Amino acid sequence: MNIPAQTVKSLLSQANVKSKFEEILKDRANAFTANLAVMVNNNAALSKCDPMSVISAAVVAASLDLPIDPNLGFAHIVPYGEKAQFQIGFKGFIQLAMRSGQYSRIGVTEIYEGQLLDENPLTGEYTFDFKAKKSETIIGWAAYFKTVNGFEKTLYWPVEKIKKHGLRFSQTYKKGFGLWKDDFDSMASKTVLKALLSKWGILSTEMQNAVKFDQGVVKSVETQEVEYIDNDPIEAAFDDGHVKAKKIK
Repeated sequence: MNIPAQTVKSLLSQANVKSKFEEILKDRANAFTANLAVMVNNNAALSKCDPMSVISAAVVAASLDLPIDPNLGFAHIVPYGEKAQFQIGFKGFIQLAMRSGQYSRIGVTEIYEGQLLDENPLTGEYTFDFKAKKSETIIGWAAYFKTVNGFEKTLYWPVEKIKKHGLRFSQTYKKGFGLWKDDFDSMASKTVLKALLSKWGILSTEMQNAVKFDQGVVKSVETQEVEYIDNDPIEAAFDDGHVKAKKIK
């Protein structure tokens, strides 16, 4: 007897999967899973992914209380070959930071030609004049936060550094597809903001989980086992704000 292949829709109808989402989202579970089913149905590449990898990525998004609608930009479930990855957007990082209660201000913006006036590499201080824009040419991105106790930090990365980071840590970008290709502005904003928070921010448990699961195939939410199939197998470490991922086999 042939056993029908599992799909995301069939998994969502299983009692253990339904109860997992209900445990996390309470009365919002049905709306979330319905949105997930529609999203998968409308994405041919995602519908071909291992259904359990899609469900696991969705569970992470639900546990972080972030919507997965790609138009909102908080969190994404991204197909990569036969597996689905969880990716958090820059809006998701801002949401988690503000939710922690540790930040009074946080933001990220593109920097245009003429706006960067000075940079002190020793102190990490930058001087910007946002009225001094000379053209529509974006030269980089800057992220900033101020904590409730008054500590503040700014990080600026030029465009070339962001591209170099993307090419180093994303195989899809090297091959010319994926979020880096389709929405470079959002990925640039996320990269600089994530680097700033990872190196100097106050990381809540939610934020630590977001950083860990970001751009990974979630093998187990409970044990936090993640496989980074779109990244080079580099030992996890902080280096100039880069969060490097170790491929877990």
